[in-house]
Amino acid sequence: MSSPLGGQEAEAAVKVTKDKNGVDLITLQNPRGFSAKVSLHGGQVLSWKNERGEELLFRSSKANSKPPAPVRAGIPICFPQFGNRGSLEQHGFARNRIWEIDRNPPPLHHNDCDGKVFIDLLLKPSEEDMRIWPHSFEFRLRVLLTSHGALKLISRVRNIGCKAFCFSIAYHTYFSVSDISEVRVEGLETLDYLDNLHHKKRFTEQGDALTFETEVDRIYIGSPHMIGVFDHEKKRTFLIRKEGLPDAVVWNPWEKKAKAIVDMGDDEYRQTICVDGAAVEKPITLKPGEEWTGRLELSALPSL
Repeated sequence: MSSPLGGQEAEAAVKVTKDKNGVDLITLQNPRGFSAKVSLHGGQVLSWKNERGEELLFRSSKANSKPPAPVRAGIPICFPQFGNRGSLEQHGFARNRIWEIDRNPPPLHHNDCDGKVFIDLLLKPSEEDMRIWPHSFEFRLRVLLTSHGALKLISRVRNIGCKAFCFSIAYHTYFSVSDISEVRVEGLETLDYLDNLHHKKRFTEQGDALTFETEVDRIYIGSPHMIGVFDHEKKRTFLIRKEGLPDAVVWNPWEKKAKAIVDMGDDEYRQTICVDGAAVEKPITLKPGEEWTGRLELSALPSL
């Protein structure tokens, strides 16, 4: 849980406090003044601020933060499924559970720890989880801030049981934007996508960039390792870099659906866009003893 920053230790911090529900809340701050807040409720990043204190992630004014309800904010982790099918709750149970701080994480690649401030979290299935999804696993998550202020999530899911299992996963990232009409997403051109508004019918993206004039709920298949989200009014670009996450989910509920979402303000759809690193179209299979690793890195850069 400590920061490997050497001589810069006094300028960086990892602090653990309690939220209003008594759940541990971890605050990370790097030497440049970037910060992030991570809750053990869902292992969820709730906040990511730049060196000027500007919030880069969206949080609904109506978000319910009391466990076990999911929190409409930041980066909910959808695991072991994305969507709604079978006996599992929508988007799985990981975002609703109380995680723990991993005091003895196994070693990671040096690029995932050097010169950064981080926290390691761990989720294991409860008896209730095993009844609805009977598979033994360990889900380890490292959340870190790079020395330049990028937010990075490194996830490792290990099968510690005696039978194989499959899962899907998505980091349902709510970016904070000026107005959805001022946003475009690049990097998805010519890709096939499954449209959840048309019973997952398969289409091909025709535009040079994705812009928003109505509800969008799509799974782009085989998306590139880097995707850009451009906010013209704020002159800000979010870069999404991902590994082990072949798909990208893009979602905005627009006006009609936003009014039907109880934990979202009627007009708040304008202030957010969800662009997720995900593995959805082809679920990941792990045999006993196997481990999957996924990496998501978010950067916020000025743009013209």
